[in-house]
Amino acid sequence: MAILVLGGAGYIGSHTVYELIDAGRDVVVADNLQTGFRAAVHPKARFYELDIRDRPALDALFERESIEGVIHFAASSQVGESMTDPLKYYDNNLCGTMVLLQSMVAHQVGKIVFSSTAATYGERSQMPILESDRTEPTNCYGETKLSMERMMGWVSRAHGLRYVALRYFNACGAHPSGSIGEAHDPETHLVPVILQVPNGRRAAVSVFGGDYPTKDGTCVRDYIHVTDLAQAHILALDYLLRGGENNVFNLGNGVGFTVREVIECARAVTGHPIPAELSPRRAGDPAQLVASSEKAKAVLGWRPRYNDLETIVASAWNWHKNHPNGYQEG
Repeated sequence: MAILVLGGAGYIGSHTVYELIDAGRDVVVADNLQTGFRAAVHPKARFYELDIRDRPALDALFERESIEGVIHFAASSQVGESMTDPLKYYDNNLCGTMVLLQSMVAHQVGKIVFSSTAATYGERSQMPILESDRTEPTNCYGETKLSMERMMGWVSRAHGLRYVALRYFNACGAHPSGSIGEAHDPETHLVPVILQVPNGRRAAVSVFGGDYPTKDGTCVRDYIHVTDLAQAHILALDYLLRGGENNVFNLGNGVGFTVREVIECARAVTGHPIPAELSPRRAGDPAQLVASSEKAKAVLGWRPRYNDLETIVASAWNWHKNHPNGYQEG
């Protein structure tokens, strides 16, 4: 039986597909290519171009393929955009997940691992963040992801669906082979934005806010390598396939770095001065987000392998310097 990876042409999804294929799993990928790239899909995966809001297309996929579990990455994920276009996020994230769950229930596919986010917690003063902490999102993106978690909980009660929600922190880095990596248009994630400077694609990096209550005034985040995230999704699915109950896990390294520290690390890795310019705060950005991943380690047996910032940034630079235009040629 196969694993269906929704959003498998996107950044984290494509890396998860590579890890699944390397582990000898049969993989089906579905993606609308709105933000993903056909070139990022592993050649051994069967690919369907579809939107999860398209119920007939989903039904046809489930009827054609024998699916034992779903890994769900198909969602809009930019914090800033979610604050200016919230209806897009309710449409794609919530409505899309609703249609997906309807089709899964209809075809008796009962296990799903879901890409959630640390943004579900909102602004927390106590670090590291635990799964038992209150969820009070400060942006629409986090609100829709939390609503998706709750939707799965109610569907579980009604129909026996079992799910794992993985609340991860700042995904970054690239596949160790350098064959796939991060590519968004526009790019909003810190590490690839920083690396656009040594690649000659921007003159300087903007630092959004220098007056946060942190050691240097810039936001603190927990950075986790994309391959480690991919492994966690596979472990979570196997946990469900073994009979595991509904659960929520944080994924991070448990160490926070400020924006200025990440820029300094990129300067060391690339050998480029990387000028930085202070800009106003962005709406919805918490001052700090750092995870406790002890639960994922204890229950899933997850062990991050690429857990130092220099290794993470170096893997990203290996991808970006060789693919300055991402998956686009020229």
